[in-house]
Amino acid sequence: MVTVYDVPPDKIINEAANALKEKEITPPEWAMWVTTGVHKERGPEQEDWWYIRLASVLRKIYVYGPIGTSRLAAHYGGKEDRGSKRYKARKGSRSVIRKALQQLEALGYVKKDKSGRVITPEGQKFMDGIAKKVMDSLVVEHKELEKYEK
Repeated sequence: MVTVYDVPPDKIINEAANALKEKEITPPEWAMWVTTGVHKERGPEQEDWWYIRLASVLRKIYVYGPIGTSRLAAHYGGKEDRGSKRYKARKGSRSVIRKALQQLEALGYVKKDKSGRVITPEGQKFMDGIAKKVMDSLVVEHKELEKYEK
């Protein structure tokens, strides 16, 4: 059986983002003006960045869960340019992560646990289905990957 661990992260995130677009999810109204952290000067340039972030958060919960908002913010952080001083590590926007988690909980893919957010069986089924689809497309492109398909 193919799981999320068996496919490249960029391919599964893009495919999951396309699948999440078909769900009843709308980005918050502030999503077009927001930056994704204090270390960023401008907001995302992609039109569908919200769905990509949702898919990425779902994958991170699948791989690293149970995980909380603070650790997710650290995953999406970066280094802040402070002029002539040294760079400093900064966390990403917790508001973006909280809203993404709320939307994933509304879909039933994520649930709260006492130690953080964990993926539900429905969310695992969704991500594993996407992983299978991605692996099938990779096998068509690269015949040498057939041994990993089973």
